[in-house]
Amino acid sequence: MLACAALACSKTTVPPGPPDQLPTGVRGAVLQHHNDASRSGVYVDPALTRDAVSRLRQDTAFNAPLQGSVYAQSLYWDGGDGGQDLLIVSTQHNEVIAFDPITGARIWARTLAAPAPRSGQLPCGNIDPLGITGTPIIDAPRKLMFVDAMTSGPRHRIYAVSLTDGSISGTPVDVGASVPGFDSSVQNQRGALALLNGILYVPYSGHFGDCGNYFGWVVGLDTAGSAPPAAYHTGHGGGMWSMGGVAVANGSLYVATGNTIGLTTWNGGEAILKLAPGPSFSGASASFYTPSNWQQLDNGDTDIGTAGALPFDVGTAHYVATLGKDGRIHLADRDNLGGIGGGLAAPRVANGVVVTAPTVIGTPSGTILAFPGNGVSCSGANGLVALRISAGAPPGIATAWCAGVSGNGSPIASTTGSGAESIIWALGAQGDNQLHAFNAENGQVIFTSAALGSLMKFNAPIAAKGRIYVAGNLAVYAFTVR
Repeated sequence: MLACAALACSKTTVPPGPPDQLPTGVRGAVLQHHNDASRSGVYVDPALTRDAVSRLRQDTAFNAPLQGSVYAQSLYWDGGDGGQDLLIVSTQHNEVIAFDPITGARIWARTLAAPAPRSGQLPCGNIDPLGITGTPIIDAPRKLMFVDAMTSGPRHRIYAVSLTDGSISGTPVDVGASVPGFDSSVQNQRGALALLNGILYVPYSGHFGDCGNYFGWVVGLDTAGSAPPAAYHTGHGGGMWSMGGVAVANGSLYVATGNTIGLTTWNGGEAILKLAPGPSFSGASASFYTPSNWQQLDNGDTDIGTAGALPFDVGTAHYVATLGKDGRIHLADRDNLGGIGGGLAAPRVANGVVVTAPTVIGTPSGTILAFPGNGVSCSGANGLVALRISAGAPPGIATAWCAGVSGNGSPIASTTGSGAESIIWALGAQGDNQLHAFNAENGQVIFTSAALGSLMKFNAPIAAKGRIYVAGNLAVYAFTVR
């Protein structure tokens, strides 16, 4: 109808395209936040050429309504040729829904437990009710999805959900009852879960409003049940707020933290932290980076870790980056983070805060890191900023291009392989509510959708088998190149 109105044609509606079909022999599992343990946000899909994406269409035959706001990224289970693929969405109502990725029909749905209402149970916050916020993770060999749900009480509980039918496997773990010093009422679970060698890692921050004696926690749970939980936490405050949660690279865990509260000695806040499996933190300067003015940042509630820790390589250089409320990209050497005042570079790249997990992809013309924000070096279009990162001493960090996007969805990238045909995808969540696609190398607009329904900030689209999925607060939307 939009095209018809633009051409002032008759009232005849445009018929939907033919029903889509999943291609045989093509794999497309999405098992965790941003598609990989390092949180790069890169999807390899030969069908997503720039030319094909320029003709992307919304699949109007796909119908997947839901209730409950969606912060967590959707996941995708590949059932193999002849098997049942599943598009899995988790909501603040603590409902986990497995949709058919072609029709949108519900294959199964499970409400884990009643979510926690803000009134009467939570000391502060801005999500009501509070259920599943952080992106779950799938253990593919066991066909289980692990999820943290805030349940009425309030209690943080870790569930293992069977991908076969949505049943709950085993007894959920009550984090507050299992981890000494952990108080579920003041901790919120925003960050994505990670899985390494059978240990599930769950990050925590506080609620909006910074109430109570909360900490930045990473809790490690043995999914085989043979070892007791382990945990690391910062000093008071120090929340791990980013939707990217725990990143994994070369056997180490990386998290970024916000401000601590009332501390005069550094204790984990305003930092990129490198944790050993367990988790454990050595405290050595090689295992953390914090700016020399960390206490000033603390006092101003100027978290550097809101975009999360993003490990990536440029050639032989091993980097980890975060962006935050100071508008700077903080780049450090993963092999030696440098301690207080360490790091490699921290130029200001945005006016105002950056709060959404970025994406990073190696392209034929260099490494591109893209994030939503008001870029300092943008002229004209703004709202999505792409930086070109190059190795060196110091590393090169320059604005490659900017694009006009309104909103704070978490961007992703796609390539047909090895960075070829690279595309940056962005959601105008709680802004223009559109799906955008740009040439990753020069920012040229490739595709812009019509406005979708309500989309929650921080959420990210996913790509699977030539299709793009966007989970909104009332429905899931599907786009196809076929």
